[in-house]
Amino acid sequence: MNIRNKVAVVTGATGGIGFATASKLMEKEIGGLAVVDLSERCEETVKQLNKLAGKEKALPFCGDVTDPEFRRLVFNTMHGKFGAVQICVPAAGIVSDSLAVKVKQGGEIEIYAESVFKKILDVNLVHPTYWAMETIAGIAKQRHAEGRKKWGADEDIQGAIILIGSVSSQGNRGQVGYAAAKSALIAVSSTLNLEGLFHGVQTKIVHPGFVDTKMVDAINDEYFEKNLKPLIGLGRKIQPQEIADIICAMIENPAISGEVWADASMTPLA
Repeated sequence: MNIRNKVAVVTGATGGIGFATASKLMEKEIGGLAVVDLSERCEETVKQLNKLAGKEKALPFCGDVTDPEFRRLVFNTMHGKFGAVQICVPAAGIVSDSLAVKVKQGGEIEIYAESVFKKILDVNLVHPTYWAMETIAGIAKQRHAEGRKKWGADEDIQGAIILIGSVSSQGNRGQVGYAAAKSALIAVSSTLNLEGLFHGVQTKIVHPGFVDTKMVDAINDEYFEKNLKPLIGLGRKIQPQEIADIICAMIENPAISGEVWADASMTPLA
């Protein structure tokens, strides 16, 4: 799939993997780009990306990715200005690490808060699932309007969705909610790929290891150096640009399917 002149949506696009991906799409001459984030840096990020492109290609959307009305607003606006969204990278994510069951002083038992668990699932599982489905729906609607039904191998790939998984999908101490969400995304990716191919849309998932982002930087430095860094074969954090390169390769090459592990030769956590 040629990225040039396509229409894309990237959530979590003001930092980390999201910003690196948005920048890479601009380098590859994307036709239109929705920069989606809860951060107020959306406007500033869009100015930076449009300067990189040399023209007005990116639009800012500051809002809650778990809000269905906001999601529909983004897709409808992009469709009205550029056409149906063909590339979706729902990269927004949050963590809230804590042991599933903790024994506190005095023997009091504390269970991971259900409200936090649900929020983790909303952002890391429900949000990417529905932004992916919205992408497929837009392409399906356009094909129907053009009198095209089942996609055929003689046609170009119509769309590509890259979900952001994690090495934590295999289980990770202190991340019961995050690990559950990322593991479930594997099933989402497989299912949406099976269904989406009817309309010519591929859905894939990349599992990054420890990437040099604010999320990973929140880990205590001493703990990371002592307990996590020795697990990484390359002996360093992965750079966001490296993940962005992988995401673009997954978009461009239809032979790449299913799960891609970008863990820098990391030993499984669980």
